[in-house]
Amino acid sequence: MARLSFRKFVTTALALVLGVLALPSIAKDDYRIAWSIYVGWMPWSYAAETGIVDKWADKYGITIEVVQFNDYIESINQYTVGAFDGCTMTNMDALTIPAAGGVDSTALIVGDFSNGNDGIVLKGADKTVDDLRGQNVNLVELSVSHYLLARALTGAGMTERDLTVVNTSDADIVAAFATDDVTSVVTWNPLLAEVQTMPEVSSVFDSSMIPGEIIDMLVVSTEALEDPRLAKALVGAWYETMAVMAASNATAIDAKTHMATAYGDRVWNRSFGL
Repeated sequence: MARLSFRKFVTTALALVLGVLALPSIAKDDYRIAWSIYVGWMPWSYAAETGIVDKWADKYGITIEVVQFNDYIESINQYTVGAFDGCTMTNMDALTIPAAGGVDSTALIVGDFSNGNDGIVLKGADKTVDDLRGQNVNLVELSVSHYLLARALTGAGMTERDLTVVNTSDADIVAAFATDDVTSVVTWNPLLAEVQTMPEVSSVFDSSMIPGEIIDMLVVSTEALEDPRLAKALVGAWYETMAVMAASNATAIDAKTHMATAYGDRVWNRSFGL
């Protein structure tokens, strides 16, 4: 009997150990999400500042801090080094910086695709993509802007060898275009709208010419998503915000006004349709 009891004890203990090892590795309760100013990601600003994110996080017993970055690439860099559990970015940017850094990522929320919110602008009237030949082109290197330039050049029978790419932070690109030395830029809204309002410029190519290719997403570390609470809270907050925006009432107007103020009122209306 003693031997049977000991054998039963060992079997039970082994089962418990294996059961614990099989559980998801939920190591923390506090998460951080990075985002940057872009029309497709403004709902995160509203959801964070009005308590929607906190409500859904509380529901699942976690905290989610939503942090705004003024530099898009820096937000992705911070996500890649592990300072954040998720980040807003485009599909091609998820396939470059985080992937190259060895970060296994999941597109948790596919929010929209760019339909004119990314574009190429040259100084001078009546310019075309062909006029990029021989120029310095300022853009955020290896970003979605670089992809847009490649697509424009392909359509015009050109390659990157026909011009020179100048790596420029998105935080600096509007100021750079205002100088005499910079003649062409590739960027996204609201920066795109700012350079388009400058005198004597030509918009020669934009994302509406490649519909569905530039996808705006919330990307989350696959490791962080081993905690299902994080995904449930983020998705719940996002779709509650979408429901608020889709309504025809004062709350919907207030929500869009909130986003427009944070985004830049003068470009919101033209950009919001994506």
